[in-house]
Amino acid sequence: MKFLCLAYGDEAGWQALSKSEKEDVLAADAVIRERGNLMAAVRPEVRTVRNWNRELVVTQQPYAQHALPLAGFSVIEAGSIEEVIALVAQTPCARAAGYIEVRPFLDIPAG
Repeated sequence: MKFLCLAYGDEAGWQALSKSEKEDVLAADAVIRERGNLMAAVRPEVRTVRNWNRELVVTQQPYAQHALPLAGFSVIEAGSIEEVIALVAQTPCARAAGYIEVRPFLDIPAG
């Protein structure tokens, strides 16, 4: 099963970690990547696109407001949500005063 993990955090949380803590959380990221999963950091620029009633509106701000900015995401394949939680619990945002949303993919049959 695949899971979308949205990581929220900021520079202040990252800078509050010690050098050894930073090495530990980056090693946790490496484990996820080595399993063949997609993981990426994102830039702070954002565009929100909606096309309600055929009226295209593009804004330069997030549609949803969060306490912290979106810092990155991953798509993790795992046997259970508990496995994913164990993997992401040691990553930068989870350990640096941020948080990670874990959302299972919905299987939609082709056709």
